[in-house]
Amino acid sequence: MAATAATSALFSVSALPSEPGAKTSGMLGGTFPVNVDARQTKSKPSGGLQVKTNAQAPPKINGTKVTDMDEFKTADEGTLSPPPRTSINQLTDWSKLLAAITTIFLAVEKQWMMLDWKPKHPDDLTNPFCIGRIVQDGFIYRQNFSIRSYEIGADRTASIETLMNHLQETALNHVKNVGLLGDGFGSTPEMSKRNLIWVVTKMQILVDQYPTWGDVVQVDTWVAASGKNGMRRDWLVRDSKTGHILTRASGVSVMMDKEIRRLAKIPDEVRAEIDCYFLDMPPVLHEHNTKLPKLDDNTADYIRSGLTPKWNDLDVNQHVNNVKYVGWILESAPSPILETHELACMTLEYRRECRRDSVVQSLTSVSANDDGNFAKSGYIECQHLLRLEKGAEIVKGRTEWRPKNTNGIGNVGRLPAESA
Repeated sequence: MAATAATSALFSVSALPSEPGAKTSGMLGGTFPVNVDARQTKSKPSGGLQVKTNAQAPPKINGTKVTDMDEFKTADEGTLSPPPRTSINQLTDWSKLLAAITTIFLAVEKQWMMLDWKPKHPDDLTNPFCIGRIVQDGFIYRQNFSIRSYEIGADRTASIETLMNHLQETALNHVKNVGLLGDGFGSTPEMSKRNLIWVVTKMQILVDQYPTWGDVVQVDTWVAASGKNGMRRDWLVRDSKTGHILTRASGVSVMMDKEIRRLAKIPDEVRAEIDCYFLDMPPVLHEHNTKLPKLDDNTADYIRSGLTPKWNDLDVNQHVNNVKYVGWILESAPSPILETHELACMTLEYRRECRRDSVVQSLTSVSANDDGNFAKSGYIECQHLLRLEKGAEIVKGRTEWRPKNTNGIGNVGRLPAESA
C-alpha cells in the first residue's frame, strides 16, 4: 500500500476517463477501459467486443518524457542505448567467475615458476643451473652436483659409482671449459691430429662421508705433471653448505695411440698445450707404494664369472668405461660385507682395456678378523682382480671397508623413513 502511494505521488498520471457506457469487469473489481486507441481514434469493430479510450500525452519528470517504465528519453540525449556487447558480458555470471579464477590461477602459477628456478645455495648464484666454472686464477675447475634419488643405494647414500661419475664429468668439463677439447674423449686438438687419447693407469679414492639424496656437492679438480709422460689429476669433493671435505681422489693418466692401441710419449706440441694449466701442488692423496698381491683361482675367496660389457658400458673410445670396472669388482665382494660395511678407500691399477666382446671374471680375497664374521669385524681389507676369461689381467685393486654408522658416516637416520 505504501509503495503504491509513493508511486502515485511520483508519477501523477491522471486516471483515464471511461467512455460513456463502458463496461466494467466485475472479476477485477474495478473499471477496465475499453476500446483503447493511442491515437485517440476509435478502432473499427472487429467482432463482439469493442474497446476504445482517449489517449493522454505522457507527463514530463525533470525534462524526461515518461512513455514506459522501462524506457526513458531525454530531450537532449534521446533514447539511451544499451552497453556494447562483448565476449565477456555475453557470458553468464558463472562463466565470468570461472574466467576470473582461471586468470588469477595462471598469474600465480607464472610467478611461482619464476621463483622456483632461483638458486637455493649461495654457491649457485653465479651458476643457477650448476654449470661449472674456472677458479683460482684459471687452474681449478669447480662444479656442483645435486644427488638425485636414482643415485643412492639401499643405505640412502650416494654410491661409489655416482662419485666416480662426478669425477669423470668434471675432468672432461675442465678440458672443455679451457678450450682444449678436440675430437676425442678429453683429447686436445693436437692429440686429435695424432690419434692420441688419455687412458687412466692408476686411481685412488678416499671417502670420508657419503652424501645423501638432495645434498649438493662441490667438486674441485686440477691437473699436474706426473713423471715424464704422465699427467696427474686431483679432486676434492666438499659439502656445498658446510665446506666439509667428503671425498679425495687422485689419478694418473698416460697417452695411448688410438689406432695401434699402445702407449705413446707426450709430443712437444701437446705438452705446449697443457703445461700452462699444470698446478704445482702436492697430490691430495699420498701414493701407496705397497705392491698389490697377485690373485688367482687358488688365492681368491670369491669368484664371479661370465661378466660381459653392454653397449651402454662403452665410452666414445670404444672401450669399457672406468666406472664400470668398480661395479664388476663389487660383483665378487661378499654380501655380508656390503650389508655391514661401507667402502672407505679404493686403489685401482689399470693393466689393459676391455672391449665390447670381452668376457670378464671378478676375483676377491678378504682379510678380516673373527674368522669371517664380518658383522663383528672392524676394518676389512679386500684384494681384487678383474681378468679376461683367457687369463689376461684388466684391473688390480685394493679396497678398505669400515663398519657402517661409524662417526655418523652413512647414517641412515639422516633421511626419515617413508611411511607405508
